[in-house]
Amino acid sequence: MKNKKRIEFDSLGSKKIDKNKLWGAQTQRSLENFKIGSEKIPVELIIALGQQKKAAAEANIELGVLNRKLGTLIIKACNDIINLKLIEEFPLVVWQTGSGTQTNMNANEVISNYIIKKLGGKIGSKEPIHPNDHVNLSQSSNDTFPTIMHVAINELATKDLIPNLKILIKEFQKKKKIFQNIIKIGRTHTQDATPITLGDEFSAFCSQLQTCLKRIEIAKSELKYLAQGGTAVGSGINAPKKFDKVFCKYLNKLTKDNYKPSPNKFESLASHDPLINFSNSLKTLSLSLLKIINDIRFLASGPRSGLGELTLPANEPGSSIMPGKVNPTQIEALSMVCVQVIGNSTTVDLAGSNGHFQLNAYKPVIAFNIIQSVNLLSDGIKSFCNNCLKELKANKEIIDNHLNNSLMLVTALNKSIGYDNAAKIAKKAYNENLTLKEAALKLKLISEKDFDKIVDPKKMI
Repeated sequence: MKNKKRIEFDSLGSKKIDKNKLWGAQTQRSLENFKIGSEKIPVELIIALGQQKKAAAEANIELGVLNRKLGTLIIKACNDIINLKLIEEFPLVVWQTGSGTQTNMNANEVISNYIIKKLGGKIGSKEPIHPNDHVNLSQSSNDTFPTIMHVAINELATKDLIPNLKILIKEFQKKKKIFQNIIKIGRTHTQDATPITLGDEFSAFCSQLQTCLKRIEIAKSELKYLAQGGTAVGSGINAPKKFDKVFCKYLNKLTKDNYKPSPNKFESLASHDPLINFSNSLKTLSLSLLKIINDIRFLASGPRSGLGELTLPANEPGSSIMPGKVNPTQIEALSMVCVQVIGNSTTVDLAGSNGHFQLNAYKPVIAFNIIQSVNLLSDGIKSFCNNCLKELKANKEIIDNHLNNSLMLVTALNKSIGYDNAAKIAKKAYNENLTLKEAALKLKLISEKDFDKIVDPKKMI
């Protein structure tokens, strides 16, 4: 049995809509005209849209342009968008108009019809609440959508990404402390180098991630400035004076962060440099994570035919054919997350560079990619930390074998016998499969007593 239809009207004429749905004609047109992909507008943007519509209604009431009774009805409807009770009423895909107008109208229509239904009126009649004249009052899609982009991404990073990144850093700091007295061979160009401690190696990981966190926090701070109040082109046409400030006052009661009006609304509509900058801070984090987890991957290679200096936790069977195999699965998963984020950032870069005149018309794809990146990094970091890093162990026996076997300990002799003589010892040891000490004594370049005194890894870190 087919769903019964109702008729609604917009400026282009009539549209048939599922009688059970609260959206209106403009949402329906978007559904029919943009059958592209399966990527829906992210739920985080819908929550932010509910917050934005609520704050706008409260600002309009305070500024005397919206009847308090009607405004209160809008506010109550917005609460049910924020708490996701109406999430099924937001069906639109990312691949729509580049301003996000249809998603903004989706919210306006749903709020209007939700209130009319509650009041027992005729859905679609736009009485007593009109989607444009009341719900969208003092607003345009062109300032609404960039506002919710900033709010959704900023709040999500505050709630998930930054806490998980801080936990990851803390876990690396714990490992650094545990490993601080384990002397191992360093490696440059993937070849043996002079000794360091395993704690030194992990201290680099800590520092790298701490710096990434700072970059993210700095970039994130730019997202506090909102386009709301710029309306269609940045001039603020049809919005009352001080709407932007009053709007932020009410929005800040709904959010974790504190938002302020953008000092230049023309810039906030025409370009999205703060979001591009934030996206690139996520890309830098991904690049750093790839370096770190690849080092861990290779240090844990083996267990008998690789470096084997680290031991990974055995979370699941690693092979369908090779019994007993343990693979770096958490590292592989996080690696895939990182390359996805890097790709997302490239999309955001290109989208951000293509704003034309007074509007960037790539808003939905910018928001979609950054929100996906934040969610993937948050989840990937948490999974890696809990299922790999926490149970990562040092294999002291193999670390000692590699250290004592290394020819690069000869570097300590440079000051005593010179670089060229030290090189002779290293070459002889390598060519004749001798220890450094055996080679040095055969060449009679240093006494046994002096060799033991100088070539001591503990003195070389």
